[in-house]
Amino acid sequence: MKFRLSSDAVRLAIPALSLTLLLAAIFWLQPRAMSYGGLNLLLNLAVPIALATIAQMFVMAVNDLDLSMGAFVSFVACVTATFLKDAPVIGILILACAIAAYAALGVVIHLRKLPSIVMTLGMSFVWAGLAVLLLPAPGGQAPDWVRWLMTVKPPFAPMAIVASIIIAMFAHLIVMRCSLGVLIRGIGGNQRSVERAGWSVVAARAAAYGLSGFFAVLAGIALVGLTTSADANIALRYTLLSIAGVILGGGEFIGGRISPIGAVIGALTLTLAGSFLSFLRISPDWQIGAQGAILIIVLALRLILNRIENREKLQ
Repeated sequence: MKFRLSSDAVRLAIPALSLTLLLAAIFWLQPRAMSYGGLNLLLNLAVPIALATIAQMFVMAVNDLDLSMGAFVSFVACVTATFLKDAPVIGILILACAIAAYAALGVVIHLRKLPSIVMTLGMSFVWAGLAVLLLPAPGGQAPDWVRWLMTVKPPFAPMAIVASIIIAMFAHLIVMRCSLGVLIRGIGGNQRSVERAGWSVVAARAAAYGLSGFFAVLAGIALVGLTTSADANIALRYTLLSIAGVILGGGEFIGGRISPIGAVIGALTLTLAGSFLSFLRISPDWQIGAQGAILIIVLALRLILNRIENREKLQ
């Protein structure tokens, strides 16, 4: 009996292998990192990146792409460090309206048949402008409960690891075990079939964008809990990091093919990549290119395994 690799197994095996190899290399270069405190420092910023990656994953599940993720997370961070600290009720209302705006954006993109890349790129300037209005200069302060939540020390593993597991499991339940998640993936796979089955594509797409906005709001709040303050440009790099995290975790740009657990693992891998390159004493000027090379290597490995899988199916 021949062993056959399933597509789901491939999507999880590659990011898991990448994370394992990266951790092994870091521990070999810096053995002191193999401790509670060492892992806590290495994965300090993993939680907001993981949440932003999950947010991007919901948009990519319906074959769209969100280029406003970084600007939106920065806006949420500014709201958290100002209104959520001094006027929590107003802060919550602002964040709720922001999530509703995200859902409305999905409706507009669908009804007017507009390219998501153009629309979200335009919205990135809107979110960036609002962030600058709130905080023209770096400042603000994290709410006490947010700071406590992000710095609490669980007994067996750092908060970043515990939170990443919770995020992965929660997103997996929504995407894989919930009817809404199946509907969202169905739109990405075959929208016409969903329409013929009598489901509302508009409502499902709005839900996908709304869930994206919800997780992006959590990312902004978590980021402020770690940095204790905010500024209008605090998370601009999250746009590319979130896309790379989804792809590294086994997701694809089309077909509704996503993996929530893989996406979180991809986010952790990207978080660790910077530390790994620093341990190698690679100049910061070259680190972005080196991170891109790591991503290309992982994608090449996934392509090879996909070809092996397709070849076995034909046999």
